[in-house]
Amino acid sequence: MRNKRAQSIALSGLLTSLMLVFGLIERQFPLTAAIPGVKLGLANSVLLYSLYMLGVKQSFVLMLLKALMSWLIYTNMNAMFYSLGGGLFSLVVMILVSRMKGVSIIGVSALGAVFFNVGQILVAVFMLNTPQLIFTYLPILMISGVVTGVLTGVVAQMVMKHLRAMGTRR
Repeated sequence: MRNKRAQSIALSGLLTSLMLVFGLIERQFPLTAAIPGVKLGLANSVLLYSLYMLGVKQSFVLMLLKALMSWLIYTNMNAMFYSLGGGLFSLVVMILVSRMKGVSIIGVSALGAVFFNVGQILVAVFMLNTPQLIFTYLPILMISGVVTGVLTGVVAQMVMKHLRAMGTRR
């Protein structure tokens, strides 16, 4: 039993590190600076892997670890609140949608990306008292969320296909 726990902790550390590295890579793309809030969502591919291959509990742990570690690394508490708000909304939606028949991982990813943006905008509305963001900026983020979510979903689908073929499924 102890060995399983150690493996779970090691895997959580590895996947959290991977999400943080993906977040760092995303910061290198000029699109992020040009349109605040728009990013590729590479870390979401790790969360999708976790949701489908490891389960809901592990996915919540990873989402929380990523948000908290991002805060410590980038030293911006506001960013942590945006990450938590977006991450919680996104993960809950992905969990619910992943249980529906006929919805592929690509659809789950796209909806997850859209609701990550919804969560971030709701945090911004609350923190900045700017309800107009719902009507002015959220539509832009939702469109970008669908596009980046589909791309992330395709990547996650390909990665999981290969991992399953290698026999790494739990």
